[in-house]
Amino acid sequence: MGHLARLASACAAAALLAMALPAAGASAADDTPRVDLRLLVVDDGQPATAAIRAELTGAGTPFTTVRLADSGRPRIDEAFLSDTVDGRPRAKYQGVVLPNDNPFGADSPEMDALAAYEKRFGIRQVDAYTYARPAVGLELAQDSGYIGPLDGRVAQVTAAGAAGPFKYLRGNVPFEDNDPSVNESYGYAAVPLAKQQDGATFTSLLDTAIPGSSARGSLIGEYQHDGRSELVVTFVYNEYQSQQRLVSRGIVEWLTQGVHLGASHNYFSIHVDDLFAADDRWDSDLNCTPGDVDCPGGTEPDTSPIRMTTDDAEHAKQWSQQRGIKIDFAYNGGGSVEYKAEHRGQDPLADKIVADQGAFRWINHTLTHAWLGCVQDLSVVPWKCQTDSSGKPRWTPRSEIVSQIQDNLDWAKKEGLAVEPHELVTGEHSGLSTTPQQPDDNPELAPSLTATGATWLGSDTSREKGQRKVGPALTVPRYPMNVFYNAGTAAEEVDEYNWIYGKKSDGGSGTCENSTTTTCLPEPLDTETGYASYIVPLEARIALGHVLGNDPRPHFMHQSNLAEERIGYHVLDKILDEYKSLFADSTPLVNPRMRDAGAELRERADWQRAVAAGQVTAYRIGSAVTV
Repeated sequence: MGHLARLASACAAAALLAMALPAAGASAADDTPRVDLRLLVVDDGQPATAAIRAELTGAGTPFTTVRLADSGRPRIDEAFLSDTVDGRPRAKYQGVVLPNDNPFGADSPEMDALAAYEKRFGIRQVDAYTYARPAVGLELAQDSGYIGPLDGRVAQVTAAGAAGPFKYLRGNVPFEDNDPSVNESYGYAAVPLAKQQDGATFTSLLDTAIPGSSARGSLIGEYQHDGRSELVVTFVYNEYQSQQRLVSRGIVEWLTQGVHLGASHNYFSIHVDDLFAADDRWDSDLNCTPGDVDCPGGTEPDTSPIRMTTDDAEHAKQWSQQRGIKIDFAYNGGGSVEYKAEHRGQDPLADKIVADQGAFRWINHTLTHAWLGCVQDLSVVPWKCQTDSSGKPRWTPRSEIVSQIQDNLDWAKKEGLAVEPHELVTGEHSGLSTTPQQPDDNPELAPSLTATGATWLGSDTSREKGQRKVGPALTVPRYPMNVFYNAGTAAEEVDEYNWIYGKKSDGGSGTCENSTTTTCLPEPLDTETGYASYIVPLEARIALGHVLGNDPRPHFMHQSNLAEERIGYHVLDKILDEYKSLFADSTPLVNPRMRDAGAELRERADWQRAVAAGQVTAYRIGSAVTV
C-alpha cells in the first residue's frame, strides 16, 4: 500500500510536484504560509509514541523528536515552531504527535504555544494515547462506556474512517490475544459528548461495541475544536502489535492530510529453496536428520528423501495463479542431474517445471547445494571448522564456489530455464558468517561473486537482519519460516517441533530451557492436531507481522514443504486469507522478486542517510509541493 511515492536521495535537488491538497493554490505575491514536510514528535518514552516513531522511521518520513525527560531539551515556543523564510511565514512542522492531549501540564506555556501554532497554520495533532473525558470531546468512559482490556475484541472502521484515513482497511481491526493469561492491550471506549462546546465536533473513525449497551465507543476519533484538529486515540499499544500496525499508516495519513515524504507498502514474497534436489527426512526415533549435520557421524543416510512430483508442481502453479503470488524457486540443477542418473535419464519434474516456468520466478541456489563456508568437521555435533596447522580455518576454495554458481546457471541455460543471473542464494547461506562456528565470511566468497556476476545474495535474518555488502553484491536478508526443510508431513513437523522446543522432562531436547531467545512449549503438541492448531497460526502471525511492518524482506521455506502433504500451503494460505480479511481490495500485496526487495532496502538506507544528513528539504505552499 503506497502513499506518497518515495523520493530517492538522487532526487534531492529541487523539484516541483503537483498534488491535491486541502489548501488553496498560492501565487508568489501572496502570504500563503510555507509548511515544511517534517513532523514533530513529543516523546514521553512510552510505547504509544515509540510506535508512531517506528512507523515514521520505517516509511522514511522526516521528523524531529523532543524527549520530555531530557533536561536540555528545547522549549516549545513560537520561535521553535515557526519563523519567516523569504518574507513568507513558515511552519516548521506539518503535524504534531503528543503522548496525550496535554503532556506539559495545566496552564503550560508550551501547550499554549502549540495550540496557537496549530490554529494559525492549520496543523493537526495526534494524541498518541489519552483517556476518554470531556476535554477530548468524549463522555467519561466510566459513566457510559468501557474501560479495560481489549484483547480479542474486533474494532470497526466507521463510515467516516473508511471514507478518510483508513480507506485501505476492509473494516475489521482485531486486537491481539496471544496469551489468555496476560492483558496485552487496554483502552477506553467512550461515546462523544452529547453536547459539545460551541463549534466543536467529534467524529469517531474506529470504534468498538460497549458491553451491555447498543452503543459503540470510539477508540480513534477526530476532535475539532477551537480552530484545531486532534486525533484522539484512547487505547494503548506498542509498535509490534498487529492492531497498531493496521492503523498506524492511517494515523500518519490523517496527521499529514495525505501529503508527506516516505512510503509504506505491504510486502510478501515466498522463496522455496532446493527445487530439483531431495531433502533429507527427520527421523523421529533418532531425533535428528540422517544424512545431515545434526546426526552423529556414522548414521546411515536417509533412504526416503522428500522431493516434489509433477503433481506437486502443477499444484504450485495453480496455487500461484489463484493467489496472485509468484513463488520464487531457488533451484539446484544438480538434483535433476542426479535424479536422471538414477531414473534412466528422465526427470518428469524438471520437464514439468521448465514447461510451466513462466508461472514462477527463479533464483540460482548453486548446482548441488554444496557447503561453501569453512571445511566442516562432521565427526562432532555440532560441527566445527577444520583448521590448518596454524589453527586458521580451512576454507572452501574459490574454484569450487565459482563452479557451484556458474555450473547451475549453465544447467539452466541448457534446459531452457530463464533465470535472473545476478540473484544467488548459496546452500544454507553458506560462505557467509555462520556463528558460532564460523564468525567470518569465507574470504573466497566475495571474489567468487565478482567472477560470476552475482550482485544480490540471499542471507538469513536469524543471523543478520541488516543488509550489507559482500564484494560486488548486497545481501537480501530472508525470513526463515518454522516449517522445517526435513518435514513432508504434519506429523514429522510436529515431532521435530516438540524435540526442538520441548523440555527434557517432556521428551524434548531441553535446549529451550537454557535459551535466552527460545521459549519452551508448555506441553508437547499433539502430532495429529498440533500443526494446524498451534504451528500454522503462530507462523502466520509472525509472517503477517512482517507484512504489516512495511518490510520487503522475503520469507523462505523448502520444496519439501510443497511435497507429500504440502504442509507449507497451510501457512501461506493462512497469511493470505488473514490479509484479505483485513485490507480492502484496493490495497493488494506487493510481491517483489529478490533483486527488487534488495533494491528497496538499499534505497531506504540511502534515503535515511540523506534525511539524517539534512540533504532533504521539502515543503508545501498551498497546493504546490517542492522537494
